Amino acid sequence: MKNSAIHFLCETVRKFPEKTCIFDEKGKLDFRRFFLKASSTAEVLSRDLKKNRPILIFLPKSTSAVVSFAASLLSGNFYVPVDINSPVPRLKKIIGNLMPWRIISSLRYLEQLKELRIQKEKIFFIEDTPPYKEDQSIDSLIAESCQRIDKIIDLDPCYVMYTSGSTSVPKGVVTCHRGVLDYINWAVSFFKVDENEVIANQAPLCFDNSTLDIYLSWATGAALHLVPERYFIFPADLIEYLEKHRATFIFFVPSILVNISRLKLLNNHRLPSLKKIIFAGETMPTQHLAYWQKKLPGRIFVNLYGPTEITVDCTYLVVKRIYKAQEILPIGFPRSNMEILILDELGHPVKKGEKGELCVRGSSLALGYWNDEEKTKVVFAQNPNQRNYLDSIYRTGDIGYRNKRGEIIFVGRKDFQIKHLGYRIEPGEIEAAAKSVPGMDNCCVLYNQKKQEITLFYEGEREIKAEEFRRLLHEKIPDYMIPRKIVRLDSLPLSPSGKIDRNSLSHEFF
Repeated sequence: MKNSAIHFLCETVRKFPEKTCIFDEKGKLDFRRFFLKASSTAEVLSRDLKKNRPILIFLPKSTSAVVSFAASLLSGNFYVPVDINSPVPRLKKIIGNLMPWRIISSLRYLEQLKELRIQKEKIFFIEDTPPYKEDQSIDSLIAESCQRIDKIIDLDPCYVMYTSGSTSVPKGVVTCHRGVLDYINWAVSFFKVDENEVIANQAPLCFDNSTLDIYLSWATGAALHLVPERYFIFPADLIEYLEKHRATFIFFVPSILVNISRLKLLNNHRLPSLKKIIFAGETMPTQHLAYWQKKLPGRIFVNLYGPTEITVDCTYLVVKRIYKAQEILPIGFPRSNMEILILDELGHPVKKGEKGELCVRGSSLALGYWNDEEKTKVVFAQNPNQRNYLDSIYRTGDIGYRNKRGEIIFVGRKDFQIKHLGYRIEPGEIEAAAKSVPGMDNCCVLYNQKKQEITLFYEGEREIKAEEFRRLLHEKIPDYMIPRKIVRLDSLPLSPSGKIDRNSLSHEFF
């Protein structure tokens, strides 16, 4: 029985020491050298023999950052990645909330660290990493590490990732080792991943989707490619990168797949090595998914869903048919060892077809929010249908229902819900209907509170006349839900994680 997620790496480095572990623009490391580098840093971090302290990783997406993750865990502590390009006020809020014990960074970012007023004695610069001993055996290194990591229990923190908070204060989601172990054990079996897989990583390392990429590699010996961020801005270059490196497995946000579909880049037998296309993070437009399915027949397409608070993903849908443009792609069924409750406002289970809040129970629930007991109590709550013992659920704030097949359909966010003309409206329902309009590639619905007006922003090849748009939508949704204003953009703005940036649209247009 594993007590720590770093045991995945310890086992794999014994099996495949010479196999490529990770690849970035600066080169590649095999599993042996990766482990040697991580162990050298871990030795410095663990000199006072304490454990379970937060180590902030202030590095860009790189091999050095992932080595720092492993070093933190091998030292008996846990890692906290941040986006070094975040605004200084946000980084200060994170650091003020976290109070990190150490910061792993590079001398290149010394001026930024000074601006954040971090004490220099807390910083470990990767340039100061002690040289590792080439002649030291992996078995002896693992034995040394085990003296530290064997004291960890599976409910100790593995990592903390900061997500946006509704009050502009970032929330640090504390994910435990048990959650990662549970998730990755399922993923290895479900996706049939082994040492021959080549994983192309899209997610920034400070977003939880990267957990799947990193730990699948550590658990199986699969090669992990950290695809440089610029490739996701230029989809044609991304296709060439994936082909050059013979990627077999991708876990992307839908916006990336949509951009490739819009530009019709999959003609002429592209991506011959790619076998598994996984996506999550936002709704995948079915017309663009159909393009991928038609151009890459025989491949595995899987839609995943889950908030950061439940360790990446809690539901899955293996896409086995081509959906019509007006259909909503389900988020599917709970993965193993997880249960999805759909509850009404009183906490009662809803009937099939009725909408309610998606609530999750299972071993992969996070421990809560770092240094924020009040917010933790609001969403990590007792199961209202179980009063005889402690049975925690996570209230996602997402609205959904089960269709006739028993598949879960995601509708939208409770906090995105619009109150217009006395009606409660889910923007997700409007977006799903709008995506079936010819010429509309992707869209986002926002509410202009000042003008009391539903506004739809979309990207597409042609200008859609308002009269045509309303006529087509009138067949699908009630008149009070139809946007009164539509705005065509060359492309919808994306957040650093690759999702549609609703805040940016709101600030620019309202």
